[in-house]
Amino acid sequence: MMGIFNLPAAHKSLREVTAPSRANTSRDRQRGFSLVEVSIVTALMVILAIVGIPALQDYVIENKVPKVAADLQRFVARMKVAGIGGGEAPYAGVNRLALVNGLRGGSAVTVRGEGSSAVVVHGLGGQGVRDNGEIYLSAAAIPGQSTGSAFSLTLDHVNHAACPMLASTLQRMASQVTVEGRTGEVVVKDGFSSPPMDYQPVLADAECARGDSNRFVFVFR
Repeated sequence: MMGIFNLPAAHKSLREVTAPSRANTSRDRQRGFSLVEVSIVTALMVILAIVGIPALQDYVIENKVPKVAADLQRFVARMKVAGIGGGEAPYAGVNRLALVNGLRGGSAVTVRGEGSSAVVVHGLGGQGVRDNGEIYLSAAAIPGQSTGSAFSLTLDHVNHAACPMLASTLQRMASQVTVEGRTGEVVVKDGFSSPPMDYQPVLADAECARGDSNRFVFVFR
């Protein structure tokens, strides 16, 4: 009889024993990350950022090249049409305004500012300020002819991800292509020489330096 009447007490003792264990389990589940775990995760994220960001930038620039090239090809076609009937030096008077007006509203190229102080940014490297990542237009000369018989487009601070695809695309319209990267200015196509030098894609690729440190000059007639 005494054993029967002591059952509730026994059940109570069992609950008291198991209750702390459940509380401890709940506290374990709610416990946060340790400092070591947080440090490891942070280090992994930093490593991924260091490795991934440059690769992502290269991917963005590489996919932007066809659009930039298309904008420049339209501008070159516009200049050639404007030069028809202009005599031996139809491009003698070209200046920044002609470039700004011709490329404003481009799909990839950006024009910043107004008038003679405006700059044209190619977006393939550089920051687009203070001669860094811009496009320039100037009169050029066909050998044996006066300045203005041709014109040139110069792109500075071009990233290696755009090289040599940019040269390969624009060389179809350009008579002369110069790449300045690893070893100074190197002519990779020269339609003015005798005999004409065809475009050398391997030479252009070899000249391209890593980073935003390449300069391209395209001469059109």
